[in-house]
Amino acid sequence: MSAANWTADFLGQLAANAITVEQTRLPSASLWQIESRYWQQFATLAVGQDVRWVAGWAEHVGDRLFINACFEKQGVYVLSRAIVNAAKPELPSQATVYPAASRSERHTQDMFGVHFTGHPDHRRWTRHQAWAKHDYPLRKDFPVQGEPETVTPPDKDYQFVKAHGEGVYEIPVGPVHAGIIEPGHFRFQAVGELILNLEERLGYVHKGIEKIAEGRTPESLARLAGRVSGDTTVGHCWAACRAMEQAAGIEIPPRAALLRGILAERERVANHLGDMGAICNDVAFIFAHMQFSRLRELWLRTNAAVFGHRLLMDRIVPGGVVCDLSEADCALLEGEAVKLSKELSEIMPAIDLNSSLEDRLYTAGYLSPETAAALGTVGYVGRASGQDKDVRRDAPYPPYDQASFKVALEDQGDVASRFWVRYKEINASLKLIKQFMAQLAAGGTLAGWRTPPAGSEALSIIEGWRGETIAYVRFDADNKIARYYPRDPSILNWPALEKLVLNNIVPDFPVCNKSLNGSYSGNDL
Repeated sequence: MSAANWTADFLGQLAANAITVEQTRLPSASLWQIESRYWQQFATLAVGQDVRWVAGWAEHVGDRLFINACFEKQGVYVLSRAIVNAAKPELPSQATVYPAASRSERHTQDMFGVHFTGHPDHRRWTRHQAWAKHDYPLRKDFPVQGEPETVTPPDKDYQFVKAHGEGVYEIPVGPVHAGIIEPGHFRFQAVGELILNLEERLGYVHKGIEKIAEGRTPESLARLAGRVSGDTTVGHCWAACRAMEQAAGIEIPPRAALLRGILAERERVANHLGDMGAICNDVAFIFAHMQFSRLRELWLRTNAAVFGHRLLMDRIVPGGVVCDLSEADCALLEGEAVKLSKELSEIMPAIDLNSSLEDRLYTAGYLSPETAAALGTVGYVGRASGQDKDVRRDAPYPPYDQASFKVALEDQGDVASRFWVRYKEINASLKLIKQFMAQLAAGGTLAGWRTPPAGSEALSIIEGWRGETIAYVRFDADNKIARYYPRDPSILNWPALEKLVLNNIVPDFPVCNKSLNGSYSGNDL
């Protein structure tokens, strides 16, 4: 079935089930408004059509709540919306149909007070006792500073899943870890060294991103978006800026789009180098860790020298970019890419032929293609388990609509697959950077801004280094932001960790976790 046909066929199926759809066209997606009573039935019909659940969020508008869920198939995105009364908001849960929707609905429950009937898990997810029972921080009448107690009560009564039986014991890990990573709690049940169950508890670094976005100017929102997750500053900033540009009807200059592509691919390379080294480090292969760390550090130093920031923060702005490349810069970047390729070609055989490393990585942390699809995993996590999806190819946007590259894919679904997918993606990124630099032509890097009408909204989807990254924006009057929702790939990928560690030994948890490398910050908005 063609991409153009699946939405038409699905609309026909909705009509056959007496579900009326009000259609509106948004940039990058179609908006389908349906009655709230059909919310779960919509999802049931969608999963039957092999449509993927992508993201969910809510918005407080007057005396109503807009409940949104985004779906995708064959690169075509549909934003479904139900409107409920804010006084007593209730909606059938989609989590019984799409497991990927579970944590999103729990977040909406905690932040807006929406009751999702039939949801399999009504425990608090985001609040962690930081607000009173009937306080909902993302409602418009809740003050941005909140009403904090002197000391937030400990969340000591969270009911983790239990396992019982002879020899079963429990291991609590975190939320504070032995390192500089952000906090997250992992609760294991095990027999001997064998993991029977893992449950995650995240949300310890809730920053109020969604709340403090309200009332910002486009420039200020771009800076905030770049700090949703520091290692994905390009990805989140690009997604937010593109959403704002679409809402305002602005097209950025071609040179700016190419520069954004170069920034995004450089971010991808830097993070994959770091992850590959960390995976090796977690199984005590220190030589590889040192080599990948060295290569990443050199790459970041070039970022600072050429673009003015090691992590490329605040280089993307509404309307374009605030950086440019000279001919000398392009020559430097091309020479660096050639050198990196050569060094990797020397390092990778040493890794590939290391039998002890192979013993730790192969078959460890297995995520089956079926489970990966059911959870909606994206990026290298999904692609290592056979999920052939990449926004750059499937729903291309400038400059990727003029580029050619091969999507890295593995199907073994283990730690080794997630390692090798990263390596393949580095090679693809180096080729893309070369293509983009070759296409650079004289021209501006920043388009003039025009204020969008109040109520203008847009959905932007880009392929960040972790995978599909989404930003939704609605404008208020006077060029101010009314609602901003960023969906980091980690929100979909974190639940996969609970599945891929099952039947592994406890000592393999660190490398399994690192092979996924979910962002705590990107999850804990």
